[in-house]
Amino acid sequence: MMVIVTKGFSIISELDVDFGRGRKCHSLKLEPPWSCSLFIPVIRSSASLNQQNSNSPVLFCSVQFNQPIMSEFNELETQDAIRMPWNVIPGTKQEAAQCVIPISAIYTPIKPLPETTPLLPYSPLRCRNCRSVLNPFSIVDFSTKIWICSFCLHRNHFPHHYQSISDDNLPAELFPHYTTIEYEPQNERIGGSLVPQVFFFVIDTCMIEEEIGFLKSGLSRVIGEIPENSLVGLITFGRYVCVHELGFFGNIPKVYVFNGAKEITKDQVLEQMGFFLKKPRPATGVVAGVRDGLSQESINRFLLPAADCEFALNSVLDELQKDPWPVPADQRAPRSTGTALTVAAHLLGVCVPGSGARIMAFLGGPATEGPGSIVSKALSEPIRSHKDLDKDAAPFFHKAVKLYEGLAKQLVHQGHVLDVFACALDQVGVAELKVAVEKTGGLVVLAESFGHSVFKDSLLRIFQSSDNDLGLSSNGIFEVNFSKDIKIQGILGPCASLEKKGPLCSDTTIGQGGTTAWKMCGLDKSTSLCLIFDIVKKENPDVIGQAANDQFYFQFLTYYQHSSGNMRLRATTLSRRWVTGPGNIQDLIAGFDQEAAAVVMGRLVSFKMETEAEFDPIRWLDKTLIHLCSRFGDYQKDSPSSFVLSPRLSIIPQFVFNLRRSQFVQVFNNSPDETAYFRMVMNRENVANSVVMIQPSLISYAFNSGAEPALLDVASIAADRILLLDSYFTVVVFHGSTIAQWRKAGYQNEPEHKVFAQLLQAPLDDAEAIVKERFPVPRLVICDQHGSQARFLLAKLNPSATYNSDAPPMPGGDVLFTDDVSFEIFLDHLQRLAVQQ
Repeated sequence: MMVIVTKGFSIISELDVDFGRGRKCHSLKLEPPWSCSLFIPVIRSSASLNQQNSNSPVLFCSVQFNQPIMSEFNELETQDAIRMPWNVIPGTKQEAAQCVIPISAIYTPIKPLPETTPLLPYSPLRCRNCRSVLNPFSIVDFSTKIWICSFCLHRNHFPHHYQSISDDNLPAELFPHYTTIEYEPQNERIGGSLVPQVFFFVIDTCMIEEEIGFLKSGLSRVIGEIPENSLVGLITFGRYVCVHELGFFGNIPKVYVFNGAKEITKDQVLEQMGFFLKKPRPATGVVAGVRDGLSQESINRFLLPAADCEFALNSVLDELQKDPWPVPADQRAPRSTGTALTVAAHLLGVCVPGSGARIMAFLGGPATEGPGSIVSKALSEPIRSHKDLDKDAAPFFHKAVKLYEGLAKQLVHQGHVLDVFACALDQVGVAELKVAVEKTGGLVVLAESFGHSVFKDSLLRIFQSSDNDLGLSSNGIFEVNFSKDIKIQGILGPCASLEKKGPLCSDTTIGQGGTTAWKMCGLDKSTSLCLIFDIVKKENPDVIGQAANDQFYFQFLTYYQHSSGNMRLRATTLSRRWVTGPGNIQDLIAGFDQEAAAVVMGRLVSFKMETEAEFDPIRWLDKTLIHLCSRFGDYQKDSPSSFVLSPRLSIIPQFVFNLRRSQFVQVFNNSPDETAYFRMVMNRENVANSVVMIQPSLISYAFNSGAEPALLDVASIAADRILLLDSYFTVVVFHGSTIAQWRKAGYQNEPEHKVFAQLLQAPLDDAEAIVKERFPVPRLVICDQHGSQARFLLAKLNPSATYNSDAPPMPGGDVLFTDDVSFEIFLDHLQRLAVQQ
């Protein structure tokens, strides 16, 4: 048999070898620096390669360098939308524990595929035993038309329409470079017909007139962008909850009012809103949509296509006013957020169950009335802080969380999404709403005002169709399958457990665990899940057994409703080599992805801070880093000067240093709402965006150098330099003192200083490019050295020069007024502690 060894699927060598039953070549020897860490086999005809003997099948193997560069991990992500901290996996449970950072993966289920990847218009072939999907790792016997599952080794017969396949006539799902493939069976839609999107606006009216004006302006901008066939509904609330009947068609508009101080049931919604005035209610069964007892006419009163209700919706918004309920000077406005969201969930559950409906809540202050209240009406009582939550001194918190947990369960069952747009100087209850937003895969935007560009531009991005659209999809179900020695502990990310237990479930659970299937009510192009695995092998396998089968297989299946309305299934199948024994450290290091490891640590520490009492995040991060460096560093015991980290691990201390100082760990000066917001966004974003949140990027602009990366250090500040900081949530354009003086003097407006005008414009153009492609839209801050808003930059810099440093700052430079340790001191302590282990 001929073996074609490929790197990036280009042929690098040809070898004649013999194969064992496991299809892994025992006698395949690759010269350094090659290794078969990633093994992607498929039988292909040698005739396609112009070989002389057309009967000799060819095996393609994908291999990688022993020391892959970071760009290779990015290439793997481009193909399979996955990043793993350990791309070579420890083979036993004990060795996995010694790796410190868990065996895990960051997977983006519907990340756009390369343009060359086809969309298959038929249903996938599934294994009759384990239900995995046919993939390039499956063993195919063309003579008997049988394929052997790579997960359970079950033999499956090809159906009749596959009878023409041969070694030179393969279906796309068996091509080696289509390890991720997407299926769209023709005419497969929910209920056999196209289900439109549903947008249900829930608007808070307990705000000052100026804020209501900003909100009306923002909503007016997007109403015209809503797809014409999408259904739209409207609720406004203050002391009472008002459901607006948009389908009045020239008659007097109607509003159905609910008491915001009381709990509202689904039966009360059905009765009070007159769903069965013309048609008797079914004696038995659940009332859910047209098929289960409701007339289309009664549904159309509250949910109408955008093209039909645009005038009615604009009319209601034009007349929208501040809640008329009187508010004493010493009290907060009565705001019944919990009741409004409950009524919206009930109404959608009755009218459009199982559709891709989104409840879009626009909140301008804290809930103070009825279920879901987070604070009393008395202004003398402050809203809960982190200290109150730590001391269990927030009397409303647990009740509100319990309400929203129930709401999350209901929305997941209905397949609906909750989006929150919280725009206020005060807290509004995002910390309590977090569970409902995350479990339904909802979007969240936090801003100071409805007039802020963060809100207005983010809202517009949701509805705009362009190259940078979010790619909103719905009704997702995510399933996993693995080799027998791997189990799943859980997922950290925007999903909800479907409680599908099985042999692949680990005894240890993290996040949404105890299942192999999850519901993703809402997902978009950047929605990412963090899967935590468990290696269950306890003994060291013999060398012969390892050589025969040293691959772990993973398969991720995402079944979802595309924005076109069609149901699709995306299948991603991976293979990773496992190693065991004392000589495996270099192999593990060779496959270590530092960026993915930092993101996994960020999600884990956030999860532990929310779920574990008395958890010390700084201590946990420090111990994790020390044990990692001690395990994989090269040093002589008790000799810090001899400590050396491989280039594969050299950046991880820097990531952990910045993670310790980030808003995910440091809650000081952040409200519980802000902390919940930051963590929710990180828990749904991909590796590239999450790394920017953990360790911001800094670009320097100067006359003699143009744009170039700069150290995230206070030493990068200079009087004649412009800095562009991207911390994901904030983009800062920082002008050095000399640059600021020249700008204020207007030199950029003079023809002889055209170069200076270009220097000023370059970072602004780059900042606009960042803002345009990101969601939520970041805050753009333009500031000068020594100005008040320079704090947005200074807070992110390494304090290598502080007010108590011995050496004075460089001329035109700056110092930080902080007692935080610098990265250099942090690294010295790390080296000293690592060599003591």
